[in-house]
Amino acid sequence: MSLQLSQITHQFGSTKAVDSISLDVKSGEQVALIGPSGCGKTTLLRIMGTQLLPSTGDISLIGSSPTTLSAREIKLLRTRIAMIPQHLGLVSNISVLRNVLNGGLGKINLLQTARQLIHPTRDEITRVYELLKRTGISEKIYDRTDSLSGGQQQRVAVARALYQQPSILLADEPVSSIDPARARDTIQMLSQLSKEEGITLIVSLHNLELAREFFPRLIGLRYGRIAFDCSSEALSNDDCQALFKMDSQDLVQHD
Repeated sequence: MSLQLSQITHQFGSTKAVDSISLDVKSGEQVALIGPSGCGKTTLLRIMGTQLLPSTGDISLIGSSPTTLSAREIKLLRTRIAMIPQHLGLVSNISVLRNVLNGGLGKINLLQTARQLIHPTRDEITRVYELLKRTGISEKIYDRTDSLSGGQQQRVAVARALYQQPSILLADEPVSSIDPARARDTIQMLSQLSKEEGITLIVSLHNLELAREFFPRLIGLRYGRIAFDCSSEALSNDDCQALFKMDSQDLVQHD
């Protein structure tokens, strides 16, 4: 298994953002987390990425339990888990090259980081170029990141994640800020690249159509709990309507 959660709960004060969630994700599997705003998707992804530890329950990531690891061991585990946050986490005033190279900082020491900042090697530049070529923006390698469009910046974030050579790739609403056509291209690219690399891919999405088109497995979240866990073919219209139905509890936000 790439990831196992057993009765995971996480609380912010008295609010349970994630409530008694259990699930297994196999190595190389592609999974979409879907649900309305405030359902717990971001919190769950942050637990999977070790940015948060569960309040209760057990978690295993690539055979390791973050709750039993030292700070140094957690740092090492994080090098195998790439995260694309909703707002991408790019450094806007540096080049695309340097943003992609940042994906490998967890695996090198301070001296190597300083050397890379001043003078990246030909091999490092070549590797970044090849990743940008695969994401369709190799010609932007030396451009400042803030000169790129939103869709192009999404591709930089994908290339940075792949530069990390992760076993697990997590993406939190990666297409929330771009138009529908570019959103579809981005999800298709993420799906294809993760298949090619054999990476476990877990993406949170509001867009149900994209989730059903590109992900074999869909997990619906509502009020911090799993509403359904099924194949895209098995998901019924009634399940979708129930997932996004508004009621008084939607005044409480979980994300």
